[in-house]
Amino acid sequence: MGIRSIFAGMAAAFLATAASAQMEPVPDRQAGEAEGPFPVLIVSGANMIEGSGAPPMGPVDIVIEGNRISAIHSGGAPDDVKASANRVIDASGMTVMPGFVDTHGHNGDPGKAAQPSYGYRLWLAHGVTSVRGVSFYFGPGQPDLEDRRRSENNTIVAPRLFPYAVFGDKWDRPAPTTPAEAREWVRWAKAQGFWGVKFFNAQMPDVLGAALDEAEKQGLGTVAHLAQPGVQRVNARKSVELGLDGITHFYGHFESLLDKNSLVRYPEGYNYFDEQSRFGWVARLADQVVEPHSEEWDEYIDYLVESGVTLSPTFNIYAASRDVMAAKNRDWHERYSLPSLLDFYEPSATNHGSYYKDWTTEDEVAWRKFYRYWFDLTAEFHRRGGRVTAGSDPGYIYQTWGFAYIGELEMLREAGLSPLEVIRAATVSGAQEIYDPRGEEAPMGTIQVGKLADLVIVPGNPLDNLKLLYGTGHTKLNYETGAIEQVGGVRWTIKGGIVYDAPKLLDSVATMVAAQENERALSQ
Repeated sequence: MGIRSIFAGMAAAFLATAASAQMEPVPDRQAGEAEGPFPVLIVSGANMIEGSGAPPMGPVDIVIEGNRISAIHSGGAPDDVKASANRVIDASGMTVMPGFVDTHGHNGDPGKAAQPSYGYRLWLAHGVTSVRGVSFYFGPGQPDLEDRRRSENNTIVAPRLFPYAVFGDKWDRPAPTTPAEAREWVRWAKAQGFWGVKFFNAQMPDVLGAALDEAEKQGLGTVAHLAQPGVQRVNARKSVELGLDGITHFYGHFESLLDKNSLVRYPEGYNYFDEQSRFGWVARLADQVVEPHSEEWDEYIDYLVESGVTLSPTFNIYAASRDVMAAKNRDWHERYSLPSLLDFYEPSATNHGSYYKDWTTEDEVAWRKFYRYWFDLTAEFHRRGGRVTAGSDPGYIYQTWGFAYIGELEMLREAGLSPLEVIRAATVSGAQEIYDPRGEEAPMGTIQVGKLADLVIVPGNPLDNLKLLYGTGHTKLNYETGAIEQVGGVRWTIKGGIVYDAPKLLDSVATMVAAQENERALSQ
């Protein structure tokens, strides 16, 4: 078998596994699940973090007409404007920010979270108003594009959806193995209505290069998970040379920074298809690269910045590797993680949900060192002017939708971004990553007159404590009463002028969880 066929077979096997069954259809939005849009809606009295990196300011009144922001009044809107409002949201003492953008989303699959509305509601409940799906679903015949249309029409409870297709997926033909076939597939994906292409670098460089070139011509965004079976041919540096727009996860960076070898040194008995072997070893890759802030390290970061590539690190998705016990016992699992999802998270020889079959202190220590290197690379890239965005890759490895996104914001902070920089990564930077390939200004991502009214409103100030954004809130002691209180949690999420009550969304998710628990109890 030729090398092209081997790589094509790898991609086909991945997609066939991921697309083995269909998801449930998303139900129509029911009366009472949201309000609006209104002829005039006012968010009144909030402190505003407008998204571009400017400091908080307030109180302000934000006037929304239909789905757009029509005015921002410092101190308060004139009386006649307030009198004209169909609804006023009293956000006194709260913070209003642009709706968050998750640049790395997937739906579940029938074995772990068969109803896509589960993830959609959790995203909205955490202030996420836009999600780039890479992909939302795998395999032909899946409703990525239909879900986007229904979300745009607000007939389902869901964020804005921006579907990417995995290269070679979605159509009913074999994955491309030649440059000509690659270009044909990209043109086909564009014609279908996809916004971009996700690569797993299971292609030869000439095929990948042709696909990236055609995607740029077609105005499609590109992002890659530079998987280890192909990274010896196309690492992060090479993919950027070929024209890649964005890199997600850590793959490809460290292979671009090897110290004493041109290829990674794998340990004896290594097997990529054994996930504990794969992930237990990958943290040790930090021992094979040049030192942070060395000449080679700095040159690589400068190259990335100058290329204009975007990094969406998705720190959170591997965070359990640093402390599995903590990840298994997050506050939200009992009420908001489906039993089927918790099953999927259990160690398995086949599920890509958890690879901790025999996870040791040594593994966790290795991952903590690995994160120090990964954090340093990302933060230095950002400090030198590179664009970093926030993606959560939910539904794997103890990372549940929505909660995982806020976890990513906390980890961006841990990496070294300031709180304001974290909010910028979560808002305007993500919006720009989605719209830049089209040559268009993003219609959301900042709170500005004329922009889409995508907003998140939260009690307190998340710049002081990002934990306020978790659906479960933040635990604190009331020194006056001696009581333990839960504070924070998003109060309202507004998508295009439509107001969602975030606690009600969480209650609807809790109902889904309870229903599945009851079904299991009755079947025993």
